[in-house]
Amino acid sequence: TALGSNTDLLTDKQNAMVASLLALDQEHLFEDWPPLGKEDVEKKRLLKQLESLDQSYPGGLETYITKARDLLESSARGDNPFDGMTPSVPTGEDLEYGDEEYKSMEKLGLEAAAKSAFVLVAGGLGERLGYSGIKLALPVNQLTQSSFLKMYADWILSIQTRCRESTGDANIELPLVIMTSGDTDAPTRALLEQENNYGLSDSQVNIVMQDKVPALSDSLGRLTVNKKDRWNIETKPHGHGDVHHLLHRSGLAEQWSSSGKKWAFFFQDTNPLVIHALLPMLGVSVDRDYDMNSLCVPRRGGEAAGAITTLTRENGESLTINVEYNQLDPMLRESPDFKDGDVDDPATGYSAFPGNVNNLLVKIPSYAAVLAGPDQGVVDEFVNPKYKDDTRTTFKKPTRLECMMQDLPLLLTKQLGSEAKVGFTTMQRWLTFSPAKNDPGAGADSAAKGSPPGSPSSAEADFYSAYLSILGAASGASIER
Repeated sequence: TALGSNTDLLTDKQNAMVASLLALDQEHLFEDWPPLGKEDVEKKRLLKQLESLDQSYPGGLETYITKARDLLESSARGDNPFDGMTPSVPTGEDLEYGDEEYKSMEKLGLEAAAKSAFVLVAGGLGERLGYSGIKLALPVNQLTQSSFLKMYADWILSIQTRCRESTGDANIELPLVIMTSGDTDAPTRALLEQENNYGLSDSQVNIVMQDKVPALSDSLGRLTVNKKDRWNIETKPHGHGDVHHLLHRSGLAEQWSSSGKKWAFFFQDTNPLVIHALLPMLGVSVDRDYDMNSLCVPRRGGEAAGAITTLTRENGESLTINVEYNQLDPMLRESPDFKDGDVDDPATGYSAFPGNVNNLLVKIPSYAAVLAGPDQGVVDEFVNPKYKDDTRTTFKKPTRLECMMQDLPLLLTKQLGSEAKVGFTTMQRWLTFSPAKNDPGAGADSAAKGSPPGSPSSAEADFYSAYLSILGAASGASIER
């Protein structure tokens, strides 16, 4: 009825989709359409986009809008997702570079590496760094000008060589999946083609691209029409949590599980020190049989970084997960065990809650089984609308549903219950974490506040410094800096 004579333009499938959208108060998408015969090409363009959005989101647009309404209602009420949960210090492993435990875990990790896979989350451009290309093409250092992608490929090939030597199996290949976005997909593919995959075989490299989701105009979850083009829905990135659904949808997680792969390491695009973390972290996962293991660094109390925390519900069920720093302190202050909030432990000089750096290691058999469940790898989503006023009904700009890679424990515990084994491995920051994420100005501001700069130059300096420390520890020599 809303479309009038335009219903003749629609296929049966489109008619069903439009009926569903109208039932969800999306009439504005079809209001004031010109009669049949006018702007039909543009109408079909909108319908095609709606179909694409409907097909790309598990459960379709009906599920997306219904979820959005529920989350927006919760946001308007000011609900805290952690209400009723009691925080406690999580259980994990603290490794000190070079000691016997570190060496033992690194050795165990190397033995297990032959059955591992790598997932590189690389959906971002280098705009925040003052760089116009993809971040993977950034040079790790000014001396060699080698890119981050080359460094990661060399690292994977080095581990692969060690695995072939130790097992005697010359056919071992360690898969690499790169998650791109609409902005980075084409240039990433072009870079790989130009550099012949940096020595990786075509069969071991796969690329999966993130989908975007519809923007939401208001608390009723109405989809946002592009202000400059009435025949286009505004879309926004869904977040790096998409990687789990994409590994399910592509069939890669199931393929790895069926072929005997045991571990998958998820890492970010511009942290040159992460290559030191995998093997000892993998050893910890093997030793503790973790379904998910988060890489952490020591964290100061109140530091503006997410922290791994164990949360226990009133029924006794517990969850070990990342909690953002602005949620952690007030939560701790409400607990009788942490009345002073997120403060340093006098014994260590650091918070008891380690800093999460968003690098994950998962056990593939349980991971693939969870992804094959009813949620299809879609981790719990959230909304973060910027409200115009205290009525909390209208937004300053459109919002959308978002998801984060590190919220995987919510999905694991939902489907595995108390059997889900989630922990962390803490290693020194100098060894494992110095990302290039800020431009020099933002890096200087961060340093002035006492936080790591996180700029390309600081990442390069920390890269050199880490190797000086490693060389000194290995040689016993005193190295001038």
